[in-house]
Amino acid sequence: MNVYLQCATHLTMEEKVQQRVCINFCLRLGKPGAEMYEMLQAAFGESRLSRSKTCEWYSRFKNGRRSFEDDPRPGRPSTSHTEETVARVRKIIRADRRLTIREVAEDVGIALGTCQKILTEDLQMRRVSAKFVPRLLTAEQKDDRVSICTDLRERAQNDPNFMSSVITGDESWVYGYDTETKQISSQWKTASSPRPKKARQVKSNVKTMLIAFFDIDGLVIMSTSLEA
Repeated sequence: MNVYLQCATHLTMEEKVQQRVCINFCLRLGKPGAEMYEMLQAAFGESRLSRSKTCEWYSRFKNGRRSFEDDPRPGRPSTSHTEETVARVRKIIRADRRLTIREVAEDVGIALGTCQKILTEDLQMRRVSAKFVPRLLTAEQKDDRVSICTDLRERAQNDPNFMSSVITGDESWVYGYDTETKQISSQWKTASSPRPKKARQVKSNVKTMLIAFFDIDGLVIMSTSLEA
């Protein structure tokens, strides 16, 4: 994050006008807002307008706006660290938690350092990456799993022979051959003897899915599925 802050700067008026012209052009072509923002992101990268500013100017042009310049505003933009500023940052970040510090600072009109301080110190937030999970379950699917587990637990408690009726399975890819690792190919040598060499290999493209089912007494059935 610190590296990003050192590189990020506010957009110049020329850069803003260029992108506003592009927004107006996309509007005239009938591009939807989401597609238009993706095009800006591809064209301008990290120097693009924020999503909220893009939507704001899209709406302005749609309502008949012709000028690409900022509206005149009296006084200087607020850069103070006030309760009102903290509340605005909190509202913006809760609406879209993927916004960068630069985008939030631009929307609120504060310095990057002030915005970072509000997010990390006042709001006690930090930016983290999404965690990969096998699958995302709906509330109904979660309830079903709880119900099934509860039922299985009750049956296990009330039926002493319950475990003998349970069958579980597992599967694994078995390759036609596995590459020999460096550890497997290691050998003893003296200080004067040459070091052994081996060619780099890739794992076999021919593989078989091995599927096995077990019960309390052991293996019940095993099957294979070949894939070239």
